[in-house]
Formats: sequence, C-alpha cells, structure tokens
Amino acid sequence: MSNPQHTIIGKISYTNSWPVFHNFHPSSLRYPAEMVSEVPAILNQGMARGTIHVGALSSFAYAALSDRLLLLPDLSVSADGPVKSIMLFSRVPFTQIGNGKIAVTNTSATSVNLLKILLEKAAGCKPEYVTAEPDLDRMMEVADACLLIGDNAIKATWQDQGYIVTDLGEVWKEWTGHSMTFAVWAVNREAARDKPEAIAEIAEALVESKVRGVNKLAPIIREACSSVGGTPEYWHGYFSNLCYDFGERQQEGLNLYFRYAYELGLLPQEVKMELWSHNLLTRVKE
Repeated sequence: MSNPQHTIIGKISYTNSWPVFHNFHPSSLRYPAEMVSEVPAILNQGMARGTIHVGALSSFAYAALSDRLLLLPDLSVSADGPVKSIMLFSRVPFTQIGNGKIAVTNTSATSVNLLKILLEKAAGCKPEYVTAEPDLDRMMEVADACLLIGDNAIKATWQDQGYIVTDLGEVWKEWTGHSMTFAVWAVNREAARDKPEAIAEIAEALVESKVRGVNKLAPIIREACSSVGGTPEYWHGYFSNLCYDFGERQQEGLNLYFRYAYELGLLPQEVKMELWSHNLLTRVKE
C-alpha cells in the first residue's frame, strides 16, 4: 500500500511519453512522492478516485474527468502533423471506407474517437467499429481497415503488408490546420488544494525532465531500440517529431477535438479546460 503522506504520480508506460519521464526521479523531490507505472485504464481510475494525485493520461480520459482535474501547463504529447504511431491500415483509401468495418483496439479512446471524428465529420463515412486485440493480420481478417496505436502501430509500419497506411495526426492537420494532443498531464483538484507545494515541485520537476529529455535524446533512443526494436535513426525522427509542450497552439487543437467529440455525442458534456497554476486557476482561452 502507498504511504498516505506521499503524493502518488501516475506514469503512462507508452514510449511517446518517455522524454517527459526519463529524467524525473521522485526520490530526489523534497516532498515525499512515489510513481506508479500502469496501463492508461488503471491510471484513469486512480485519477478519478483521487488515489493518484497527479500524472499523465490520455486526452479523452482527461475530458471525461475534467470536472475533477486541472491540466498542468507546458506538458503534453502532441503532433503538429504526422504522429507516426496512430495509424489506420486499410485496403482502400481513407476517404473511401464508407460503411465498411473497422477493427479498433480497446486501449485508446483518444485515437478511436479521433478516427470517428475524421471519418464521420471529415470524410462523411459511417463505418461499423469492432473491438479487437492489436494484431494487424487478425484484425484485417475480420475488417476492411484497422487502427493500431503506439508500439503496435510503429512495428506494423516497419513491415510492408501491402495496405494503405494513414497517419491520423496528418489527416487531422490537413483537415483542421491544427495540432493534435494525444496525452496531457493533470492534477486531481483536491490534491491541488491540499498539497499545493508538493504539486508545484512535481510540476516543475516534470517540465525540467522534459527539457532535458528533449535536448538529450540519445539515452531514450537507446532504450527504445533495446525494448521495442528499430534503428536509432527511426527513434530520433520519432521523438523529434513529437511536441511535448502545451502552449496556445496545442490547447486550441485540443479544444477543437473536444468540441467535435461533443458534437458527435462521444462526450456527454462540453469540456472547459482549466490549467493548474501555483497561485490561481487559469481558464484556457476558448
């Protein structure tokens, strides 16, 4: 069991968040804290209940919990164009999927809902979605197209299976002109109220870790090569292409994504993004 005095920090295990966490060491903080590394679903539950006080979570999970959470400034996993790890594999071009069947993984609501927005709003398609384990060959046996994310998507793009491969970050950028944010860092509102100094220290340490990670990618690239595979060149391109900031550009893109998700009935309420700051609450500009 965690020490009730400790601040609990949630860590997403996905490769794309490594640059933010690589140089972050809870043991070096003045206020006692510990980090839990879990699959997103468990982290989301912890953030909702308040058993995890601060951490990374997918953008859509944040939207579902936005009344309980505040966004940390300066931290996200975003892409202003291709994201290289959220890929649709299909037999026909993206805009011709029509009413076909699409296999999606149950691991990422952010990506699945981005796909729905792009297909239904941008391309005017009305496909059927089926949930499947993230295995390209098996998914394509039961569907006309499939969505893979993260390391599964990356590995699938390394082999030419003869499918058309569509990068959802790229389609979003072409259609809206905006950046897309896939993950954010947030703090439970109660923790922000009860532990302001501890949260401030963690927020600062995470941003510091991000800056060091982005400026010195070599150790992160080595880790990716040994645990996922691929070449140093591939991973250098992958990490360099992602944006880990959460400035106005990223906030505008995410606001638009939430608005479309609400319009399609994917979100039960409109999301008002609120940023944590040490002294006061700041509401993101609409």
